[in-house]
Amino acid sequence: MKYLDRIVEKTGWPRLIIGLFLFSLFIAAPFAQVKIGTSLSDTLIRFGMNGIMVLALVPMIHSGCGLNFGLPLGIIAGLLGATITIELGATGAASLFIAILAATPFALVFGWGYGNLLNRVKGNEMMIATYVGFSSVAFMCMMWLLLPYSSPTMVWGYEGVGLRTTISVEGFYLHALSNFLAVRIGTFFLPTGMLLFMGFVCFLVWAFLHTKTGTAMTAVGSNPVFARASGVNIDRMRTISVILSTWLGAVGIIVYQQSFGFIQLYMGPFYMAFPAVAAILIGGASVNKASIMNVLIGAFLFQGILTMTPSVMNSIIQMDMSEVIRIIVSNGMILYALTRVKKGAH
Repeated sequence: MKYLDRIVEKTGWPRLIIGLFLFSLFIAAPFAQVKIGTSLSDTLIRFGMNGIMVLALVPMIHSGCGLNFGLPLGIIAGLLGATITIELGATGAASLFIAILAATPFALVFGWGYGNLLNRVKGNEMMIATYVGFSSVAFMCMMWLLLPYSSPTMVWGYEGVGLRTTISVEGFYLHALSNFLAVRIGTFFLPTGMLLFMGFVCFLVWAFLHTKTGTAMTAVGSNPVFARASGVNIDRMRTISVILSTWLGAVGIIVYQQSFGFIQLYMGPFYMAFPAVAAILIGGASVNKASIMNVLIGAFLFQGILTMTPSVMNSIIQMDMSEVIRIIVSNGMILYALTRVKKGAH
């Protein structure tokens, strides 16, 4: 009994319930005639697709800037890198890394400006971050029509100006990571390359947080008075965390695109911060504390529930309500996350 109490205390009831629910869905899948191999593959694919965008929240949490609801700003940097790569005509797996390189200057500039803004509104970071995320998406809705792209793969065919809403990455970096060292056993598919790349980026963030700069950043988030007394430049550490978070968001959306197969512009990035926030909070993070393990657990639980619930429910009720169920489940988990935000902020 004491062992069970320790598990509950360490894990927390919300995560334990969500984990048991996901486990029960995998148990119920064969009885509902849902292929377990396909379901597990879909979960792992979605986990790899979204994991780096969840990871992007960690630096800002460590520095005390809170949850990065301005993640769409980093996503926009990634979209600019991706569209520039296609405009240049880069093809093959190398174009994935060219897209990341092209996105990096935008992420650095956007992150620097975003970080300086948050330094001026200490105490209201998450509210301002939400405004930054939404307003940047709205601004780019105009810019996608005005920027001088000319690639026939991307521009509207009728006028020859302005970018399409959805752009295929086929022939460029489609599945560049997913198919690398991939494992196929029957209906089961393991996107080895994508998971390895995600693991590598997680390791880089973990290693950075254990450097002198990373330790100073964590000190700023944990105890800014002590950090200031120790000679740490608080504003500089916060800005570095925002720049890193923005860059990770840019990398994350490019990894997402190579698996999904399309670049989604205009309103595409609008709500992408909320699933990432929900995932990291479900993983056990808070407004003030987050770890790589929180990212991995949260991303797997969130994407697992989002994948398995529609499949099992559709088979049970014999009706295709995938999108409706996915919206209900996703918004339910996001609502849970927002209640955690309120609690942590208080």
